[in-house]
Amino acid sequence: MIAAHTPSSVTRAQGLQSGRRVAAVSVGVNAVLAASNLVVGARGGSLTVLASGIEFAADVVASLAVLFGFWYASRPADSRHPYGHGRAETLTGLLIGVALFGIGGAIALHAVRDMHGVHPPPAAYTLWPLAVALAVKTMLMATKMRVSRRTGSQALLADAWNDSVDVLSSIAAIIALGLTLYDPTRFRAADHVGGMLVGIFVIIAGLGVIRATSLDLIDTMPPDDLLDDVRRAACRVDGVRGVEKLLGRKTGLQYHVDLHLEVDGWISVDEGHAIATVVRERIRLDVPAVSDVLVHVEPTGLGGPVLRQG
Repeated sequence: MIAAHTPSSVTRAQGLQSGRRVAAVSVGVNAVLAASNLVVGARGGSLTVLASGIEFAADVVASLAVLFGFWYASRPADSRHPYGHGRAETLTGLLIGVALFGIGGAIALHAVRDMHGVHPPPAAYTLWPLAVALAVKTMLMATKMRVSRRTGSQALLADAWNDSVDVLSSIAAIIALGLTLYDPTRFRAADHVGGMLVGIFVIIAGLGVIRATSLDLIDTMPPDDLLDDVRRAACRVDGVRGVEKLLGRKTGLQYHVDLHLEVDGWISVDEGHAIATVVRERIRLDVPAVSDVLVHVEPTGLGGPVLRQG
């Protein structure tokens, strides 16, 4: 299960820049891992290493998609997209999840279909690219998790979970390939079982990413701690008597909030508007995860309905 992430104290521009930098590095690293695993797996006769190479090649495509999502999400708001283009970043994460699910299914199906065939044992050197991939993917996963927590990027979080699955699948692949090399007769099918496990891990990761990004796309409410921060920021402004209603939705790396603000009912419209403006700016300053606030002013303390004179 993928937890919701709330950006801490990073601006949208900083988040996009950090995400682009990590995604660009990931493209290069995954390209090297994919090439080495595909070449070694083909020459050494290991289906497990080949499956890992295919998975890393898919990671290249996923990281490129993340880069595109960050680029498109950085475009400013316009008349047709008044909330900005941040949802492109979330949509990218969803597409990565769907791709992972499909790729994992194809890998697992191929491994199962070939499991009972007679094949020569793989070469011993096929273990090396898996060991290198395990170390590199662990570092990439940790970096992406850290940046995604700081920025709130769902696409980068999806890519980080993809790397975490690569770590697990690399461990399973090393164990399966090691058994085949240890006793090719007794554990003849272990190499294929390793390929199947790689596919299953990828499927599970894809489903987790699809679930997390779908929650944002259907306007799931923000985490309670973020809503509490917004409420506290609003109530610190002079003239605010309370918050009647508070709604929010995520649009890319940040949130848009709808706030029903309670003020004294006997003040003028201008005074109410001035309080609402201060509240909007105070929330955007104190809660960096919030991109914008729509404030609706509600009168309170009148003791009954206001009658219009004349």
